Amino acid sequence: MLVLKTLEAPFLQTQNTGACVEHTIVQIQKMDIKPVIVVHGGAWAIPDDLAESSKDGVRYAAKRGFSVLANGGGAVQAVECAVQMLENNPVFDAGHGAVLNAEGDVELDAIIMDGRNLAVGAVSCIKNIANPVMFARTVMEKASCSMLTGAGANKFAETMNIKLVPKEELVTELAIKEWEQYQKYKQSVTCLFNSEQMHDTVGAVAIDNEGNVACATSTGGITNKMVGRVGDCPIIGSGAYADNFTGAVSTTGHGESIMKVTLARLVLFNMEKGETPQDAADHALDYMVNKVNGRGGLITVSKTGEWTARFTTKRMAWASVKNNVLMYGLNPGEILNEVIHL
Repeated sequence: MLVLKTLEAPFLQTQNTGACVEHTIVQIQKMDIKPVIVVHGGAWAIPDDLAESSKDGVRYAAKRGFSVLANGGGAVQAVECAVQMLENNPVFDAGHGAVLNAEGDVELDAIIMDGRNLAVGAVSCIKNIANPVMFARTVMEKASCSMLTGAGANKFAETMNIKLVPKEELVTELAIKEWEQYQKYKQSVTCLFNSEQMHDTVGAVAIDNEGNVACATSTGGITNKMVGRVGDCPIIGSGAYADNFTGAVSTTGHGESIMKVTLARLVLFNMEKGETPQDAADHALDYMVNKVNGRGGLITVSKTGEWTARFTTKRMAWASVKNNVLMYGLNPGEILNEVIHL
């Protein structure tokens, strides 16, 4: 990452006029940025029978994403790779593990953002696409807009030769069971969110060797959601945001609450004021609780490679890799680590 450093030289005497002139010398310094990736598998009341598989899933995704960075790949490529691994894992609510809406169908949302130029691609209410994050990147790079939704998005996917899969390939027995549970007891979204009958969003943030940051978020939404309901995930500044000037964020939790406080952008705003990633995250999450009684979690990485994973729900599966050290956790205050060899 190249940073301009301004040095103020002493007042120098000019040859012709004798006037004092202040000279500004600009030097270019190269910051020693270590690549970092952080992933999350959703902030919710993860039941004990999914605890180990959730931790294993985020660990694997983080390692795969970091391998991209270790081999010279960029941050966008790394977060896309990591989120695809989570979308392919039926433990998580994205892609192959997505939950069902009110009509028993699958509607998927995703976003990806490049901190270099604020390029972004987002999709919502799409169907029959196993890796929405890959499609979101296609929108970012190939479409004339930043966000596509519903039938129009699926039509564009066909023109881009994005592979479509049958709904049955994306639906798990657990998703069906959760949907039937909701139908039986008519639980509210809030009750589901705080119970063990709901999954949530996945995401990743990264910084590469060049100091570029990126983020990606993907979800199947909330069990029994209204047809056409869009949560925070694909909304720029809510479900994710990335800017080389500050850092990158991916959020998870109650979508309507996250949208109301534009959680991802709020975290970066706090960091712009000089707060550490952890303080910025905690203050933003506390604000969401106090303002709209919403709970959730997030991961963030700063422009200098500092990172954190924070949440106000019962659990959140997360993992990070920096300097070939894998760190991960699930419960509040839990931090485990191991050395990895790529």
